[in-house]
Amino acid sequence: MHFITQELDDYVVAHSQKEPELLQQLTRETYQKILQPRMLSGHYQGRVLSMISKLVNPKTILEIGTYTGYSAISLAEGMQKNGQLHTIDVNEELVDFQRKYFDKSGYGNQIHQHLGSAIDIIPTIDTKFDLVFIDADKPNYVNYFNIIIGKMNPGGIILSDNVLWSGKVLEALQVKDESTKVLLEYNKLLNEDARIETVLLPIRDGLTISRVL
Repeated sequence: MHFITQELDDYVVAHSQKEPELLQQLTRETYQKILQPRMLSGHYQGRVLSMISKLVNPKTILEIGTYTGYSAISLAEGMQKNGQLHTIDVNEELVDFQRKYFDKSGYGNQIHQHLGSAIDIIPTIDTKFDLVFIDADKPNYVNYFNIIIGKMNPGGIILSDNVLWSGKVLEALQVKDESTKVLLEYNKLLNEDARIETVLLPIRDGLTISRVL
């Protein structure tokens, strides 16, 4: 779903930072070999994530939802030289694909892959985070937030993807639509929780930036 015209969208992308060659390669191989390639962050959102990470200059990053590694590499571009990025996914079949590109990126030694449920894994990671990117199963967004909020450093940033959910947040809620139901609850939570300040950006499918107070 496009929230602006395709022509304007093309103009925005054309006048933003160019996509690195490695991420172009990752995109091509994802489309050739992996199911649901539309799950990629893609050129424009990847550059947005990279820019935010460079502004934050985090020492510790958490990503919930790795897919083929595009967003992790984008986020890693802003890490401190001794920074660490922990990324979690449930798809065992993608681990080797991710690792190949992580190692090619130059951040391989700093990116730690975790396989399994983020709800179980996050409490076992013994660190606090400066930057978090939530982009996994939508029905767990509130659960993810409740787990990570206590593991954030003051001033830390939480990024949440797909919060407009193709415009479904404005439509009549279907009884069996758990994802939209939770996203509505999640957006309300981010807007009202006194521990953070939040702005929702109409970028692609909606990207929320929440700053921990």
